[in-house]
Amino acid sequence: MNFMEWYNTLEKPDWTPEPAFIGLMWQILYPIILVTFVFVFIQAFRGKLPKIVALPFAINLVANLVFTPIQFGLRNLSLAALDIFVVWGTIIWMIAAIWKYYRSIALAQIPYLAWVSVATVLQLMISWMNF
Repeated sequence: MNFMEWYNTLEKPDWTPEPAFIGLMWQILYPIILVTFVFVFIQAFRGKLPKIVALPFAINLVANLVFTPIQFGLRNLSLAALDIFVVWGTIIWMIAAIWKYYRSIALAQIPYLAWVSVATVLQLMISWMNF
């Protein structure tokens, strides 16, 4: 069965957003992520920002990118839950790390943090309900 058929067989909380809504949220967030992350990486590369400040952005990028293959490729709910915790935690770390240097970049992460907070609770509930 394909990944959507598999996902549809999982038990989910009643408040689970429709897949189309989830996709829409990521379509809104990915441009914000792209612009802010590229800015941070360029500033770190140019020496205008300590490279350590870019570290949570790099970890977050990797964790975000591997979530879908873990969740829908491996179909490993527990590992996906662990991964989304990394995504969520690194967003908080990113905001704290960049705040001193570029508050606008920190504030731009707030919608990302809000959505990933919802997604984290959802993932934990789905993982628990299907354990």
